[in-house]
Amino acid sequence: MKPVPDYSIVVGVPGRIIKKEVVHVGTEGLVEALDHVKLPDPVEEKLVEFAEQIAKLETRIDKMEGKRTSMKVFNSMSGKKEDFVPIEKDKVGIYACGVTVYDYSHIGHARSAVVFDVIRRYLNYKGLAVKYVRNFTDIDDKIIKRANDDGIAWDEVSRKYIAEYYTDMDRLGVARADVEPKATDHIQEMLNVIKALVDMGHAYVSEGSVYFAVDSFRDYGKLSGKEQKDLLAGARVNIEEKKRNPSDFALWKASKEGEPWWESPWGKGRPGWHIECTAMAIRHLGESIDIHGGGADLIFPHHENEIAQSEAFTGKPFARYWVHNGFITIDKEKMSKSLGNFFTIREILEKYDPEIIRLFLLSSHYRSPIEFSNEQLHDAESSLDRYYSTVARINEFLSAVQATAQRTPKNDDAVMGELKAVLDTFKNRFEEAMDDDFNTALAIGHVFELIRVTNKFLDAKHSGGDAQKLIGQAQEALHIAGSVLNLFQRTPAKWNIDLLATRKIPLTSIDIEQKIEDRKAARQNKDWTLADSIRKELEEMGILLEDGKSGTGWKVKIV
Repeated sequence: MKPVPDYSIVVGVPGRIIKKEVVHVGTEGLVEALDHVKLPDPVEEKLVEFAEQIAKLETRIDKMEGKRTSMKVFNSMSGKKEDFVPIEKDKVGIYACGVTVYDYSHIGHARSAVVFDVIRRYLNYKGLAVKYVRNFTDIDDKIIKRANDDGIAWDEVSRKYIAEYYTDMDRLGVARADVEPKATDHIQEMLNVIKALVDMGHAYVSEGSVYFAVDSFRDYGKLSGKEQKDLLAGARVNIEEKKRNPSDFALWKASKEGEPWWESPWGKGRPGWHIECTAMAIRHLGESIDIHGGGADLIFPHHENEIAQSEAFTGKPFARYWVHNGFITIDKEKMSKSLGNFFTIREILEKYDPEIIRLFLLSSHYRSPIEFSNEQLHDAESSLDRYYSTVARINEFLSAVQATAQRTPKNDDAVMGELKAVLDTFKNRFEEAMDDDFNTALAIGHVFELIRVTNKFLDAKHSGGDAQKLIGQAQEALHIAGSVLNLFQRTPAKWNIDLLATRKIPLTSIDIEQKIEDRKAARQNKDWTLADSIRKELEEMGILLEDGKSGTGWKVKIV
């Protein structure tokens, strides 16, 4: 028998310990303080697996019956995949909750940013006009604490970490959103919503603060499936005499000494966390939006509270689809700053190329948890190296092939037929994967299947016009898929040059080319000992030389 820690539960057979949710009640309403994992028990995992298999079978049946399949999106509100139908034809409004800017972003922030970046890119690829909004929370208790700790102004903290966020995202290939609003630029919009909620009886004033009355919104809990009575049972209640109900959450916080403040009808104060997204989403996308999302940890309480205040204010559904990415875990626990088990993006980029991180994040379905490890990152690095090595072979083939140099291989050649079959269906299979709830893992699998078959074709040393045409088609197919995912956008030479910096190899490409020339001269002089020593010296530094018909090339050794 194994001891079970406090605030834990055991699920499944055999038993597995996961942390239990511990609910705190404070100014922001109900907060799950130890909801670190959110990993389902084995039974729930099987149910999800069965549901996915049923959905795949339904898609296959539709294809066999000649039915046109539409894009599917998993909606956290309904708990199932739904046909994606925007509110306005051919237009999509997306609002993704951004970061609170008080520190460097960690790899969990990167996942959400990369996921919604790809969703936006794919919808654009499909011909939809996307307006993408991603906010910055630039006023918050954590920002104020950081400012006090560092002895600088709160807005200096937010400006600094917004700039650092952009630096990280630029390196990861995450494009800027169409609108990137800051909370402090939308104080008036927030005040307008809060005042209306007070007038409508959905909010009340208490000692200069304003709280949303959760009991006034009948559908509270419809996104998370959580009942107030269940959450409050055994909750750790922080004494908050200003509130009528422990579940009520702050829309406006009365000013405290030494804190930033803005004027309001209720006195000096600052906004609560949840109200900012309602105000900014309505301001930039309207009262109902197509896709609202973020990390799964935002479902409760943040997105639940957003729904309550937004729909109470407008009387309309706040979002048609709720999209949430899964956690990144370490030893099956959610990576988070509160646990201290997190890695900042730039810490990881000290060891790995940014594209490796992006491929790692997209190689799992966005809703699935990802277990973070150096092994996983190394696998992504190896996959990228295989991709760029194949591109180098493609380029060499296309530059060297002569359409009339040799007899054109027959079209029924098995290897040529295999490549042609993969190419004929590649675009459809890639789009089917992405149409199925943005399944980047499957889409990337199709890319590497094409890589495998292309290498097999090149190994067979085909030549002639048909071979040239097929390899050209493979090159174009890889380019289009890579553009959608914003992966594989470098030349093989640039990939290896960038790896020199990432691996901290004390050589430049010019240095390596000079070594190659020195080796060439040694071989011409039949100084085989010197030639071999140059090769060995470079290999010991992590550089492999590759002799070919057109000369000697080099690449960084991936071990």
